[in-house]
Amino acid sequence: MSSSTPEHAQPSTASAASAAPAEAFVLPEPLDPAAPLPHRKTIRSWLIPISERTTVRAFVMLLLDYTLFAGLATGVVLFESVWLKVLCALLAGFVIGRLFVIGHDGCHQSLTPHRRLNRWLGRIGFLPSMTAYSLWDMGHNVVHHGFTNLKGVDFVWAPLTQAEYRALSPVGKLMQRIYRSGFGPGIYYMVEIWWKKMMFPTQKALGSTSRPIFTRDCLLVTGFAAVWIGALAAAAVATGQSAPLLVGLGFALPMFFWFNMMGFVIYGHHTHVKVQWHDERAAWQRAQPFVSTTVHLTFPMQVGALMHHIMEHTAHHVDMSIPLYKLKEAQKLLEHLLPERIIIQRFSWKWYFSTARACKLYDFTRQCWTDFKGHATSAPRALPAAV
Repeated sequence: MSSSTPEHAQPSTASAASAAPAEAFVLPEPLDPAAPLPHRKTIRSWLIPISERTTVRAFVMLLLDYTLFAGLATGVVLFESVWLKVLCALLAGFVIGRLFVIGHDGCHQSLTPHRRLNRWLGRIGFLPSMTAYSLWDMGHNVVHHGFTNLKGVDFVWAPLTQAEYRALSPVGKLMQRIYRSGFGPGIYYMVEIWWKKMMFPTQKALGSTSRPIFTRDCLLVTGFAAVWIGALAAAAVATGQSAPLLVGLGFALPMFFWFNMMGFVIYGHHTHVKVQWHDERAAWQRAQPFVSTTVHLTFPMQVGALMHHIMEHTAHHVDMSIPLYKLKEAQKLLEHLLPERIIIQRFSWKWYFSTARACKLYDFTRQCWTDFKGHATSAPRALPAAV
């Protein structure tokens, strides 16, 4: 994991500018779709009035979600019906996702105005998902946000070329087919990101960056998991239930749901026939990837709100300092001011599996997605012209 961050990935100055009155900022007219995209700093300046963070709201959200998590965990123990236990376990997995989003905001320093408090709230929010705070900070904030969709640096759903795929072992090819089948995003996240990069990663996975805090954070989440499993086992003995069954329903099933939820979310964020990847840094910088590499995936019935608005992902990549409770407003503003620039996709299972069929490998020469045989499945694109 590289620790160098390009200029366009530096944290915004929203915290410094938040003291300025909102009326001091005059928004421009919507940009002509054919006009050059403004510099990222300019686009961020449009969002300054939206970037204010509040400590009380952060505590209320964290307390609410932990209360939901504890209540659902209790339901797994106390309900006699196996189906009610399973329902509580699945809902607990969803709440783990909500807690993760709160931790994610803390890690981005966008949850409250206080840096040290953000770090601790982030660690607390990350505990049920077994996410090591410092490793997520390095892999997500620095690498993924700093080099979004730059092949060889950003590792999140990075597509292979046909040559890379052909060079894999039979097992490697099978895993790629599973990952990109539409049914495998949870397996992908669990294996390729969580296990390899977030749980006591090897020196090879870390590259030249290794810090004692990485091990401490891994021990912290491992300790939380041990207490969680131990509490379930003790509850099984106290209530005369099967300990393996209760641990399976109370720990393994929520984690299974969480891995699938997380894999699905990040797949939807960055996989689309209109999303481009680059393997050449200059062309990648000219493409201004903070807008072109993310998808705003919309859902009916306030599903996006239930996920703490993490699907309003373009606004998050434009400015990581915007708190989750302001992302919907920020995304709406960006889509108004940048018409036809942002990929907006209404979710449907038909679209999802169509995307899974199309987005298998990537041809960096033709700038298009391909199937496993190298046949183009999206329209080839020209590379951004050098200025």
